[in-house]
Amino acid sequence: MSGTFLGIPPFPDAARSAVEDSQLRHNLRKATRTIRGKRAEVVDELDADWMRLRARGKEVKDHTLRHLDHYLEELERSVQRAGGTVHWAADAEEANAIVTRLVQETGESDVVKVKSMATQEIELNQALERAGITAYETDLAELIVQLGEDLPSHILVPAIHLGRSQIREIFLEQMAAWGTPAPADLTDDPRALAEAARVHLRERFLRTRTAVSGANFAVADSGTLVVLESEGNGRMCLTLPQTLISVVGIEKIVPTWSDLEVFMQLLPRSSTGERMNPYTSTWTGVTPGDGPQEFHLVLLDNGRTDVLADTVGRQALRCIRCSACLNTCPVYERTGGHAYGSVYPGPIGAILTPQLRGMSSATDEALPYASSLCGACYEVCPVAIDIPEVLVHLREEVAEGSGHLGEKALMAGAGAVFGSPTALDAVQRAAGLAGGAVPRHLPGLAGQWTDTRDIPDIPKESFRRWWKRDGRSEG
Repeated sequence: MSGTFLGIPPFPDAARSAVEDSQLRHNLRKATRTIRGKRAEVVDELDADWMRLRARGKEVKDHTLRHLDHYLEELERSVQRAGGTVHWAADAEEANAIVTRLVQETGESDVVKVKSMATQEIELNQALERAGITAYETDLAELIVQLGEDLPSHILVPAIHLGRSQIREIFLEQMAAWGTPAPADLTDDPRALAEAARVHLRERFLRTRTAVSGANFAVADSGTLVVLESEGNGRMCLTLPQTLISVVGIEKIVPTWSDLEVFMQLLPRSSTGERMNPYTSTWTGVTPGDGPQEFHLVLLDNGRTDVLADTVGRQALRCIRCSACLNTCPVYERTGGHAYGSVYPGPIGAILTPQLRGMSSATDEALPYASSLCGACYEVCPVAIDIPEVLVHLREEVAEGSGHLGEKALMAGAGAVFGSPTALDAVQRAAGLAGGAVPRHLPGLAGQWTDTRDIPDIPKESFRRWWKRDGRSEG
């Protein structure tokens, strides 16, 4: 079973190790630049229409979040009317307990899974394992990660950090322990790898009676859930089993089918660089004789209402998990996703994870600094999340926390100097008199600044003193 992110060091330490891995940097650079190029082509086709779609997506998400209580209740009524059962989970522990109980009630000990970041967030696979239930990932990249006892490194392509030869070795060494083995003469040709996965998974699909999924969207007025994927494995999970359990974050709601249409244009272009998604599966409750005959929807909070209460940070809940921000981020391209210590990597993870977890650890406090604030992530976001704005906002929260006493003292001193013309003049005059005696590398906390920056030459006279003496007369 794949491990968890628990124990991964804070971003600065994890990133330092990641950038020393030349193979990792090669894999990331090749993959992100390819996806980024495809996205740019299909977005540019729409010209001004893209910006109108983006604005509409933001508007729909903001409206839904402002009235989330109303749409959650509407979704519950719609799902129940269609024959489904709705469960409410305040946190990961409650969600895991609900899903574990539901699987146990079926009498099954195996489940197949559609790729789901919500279930990764709550570490559902590990909770099921503790109850003697094995969860089988069926998304190709998630399968690779699971077989390799690895962790996902990307929202769209969880195995982006691995090369084809590495995947071949994983299949040859691990597939047999999970089911149908890989052929002994398996090569690293992508078609051969995909065929090995297809044969391995087909047998699992045909005999597993319970499935677990997430959802990209949940339509409030009809109770319909929507999953977008590129392989068809998700559709097998959503149609063949007898029981389907969907774990969905409460922010995934859209009010109507008309609203869904906007995101069906935004998401494929931003995510995979395609005009239309290859496999889009929708399900509404249960239909006698067709598909799962028992459907459970687990609505997950797990910190989301706390994020909603933050007037700046709440825009992170607009995220539709497209991964465009990861593919354009110069930091992610060099470090990969594991360095972020969360199932949500990259720029969106740097703002979403610490909010969901409540800035509760050194790992969370480091994430808002995992960015150069270049703004590329905001430019490509299909729902206009101003990630740099939220990063700065969260940095303020970190600085205002119980630690960082040295930084607080330094900022308080700077505030006192800049807030007093007399004090500022005295400091500038002293610095000018000191001249070359001012050290180029400062000690202590200030050294974190001077170690990566050059202190400019200090003029003998400040602008303010020059202006008092000569500036006014020259004007």
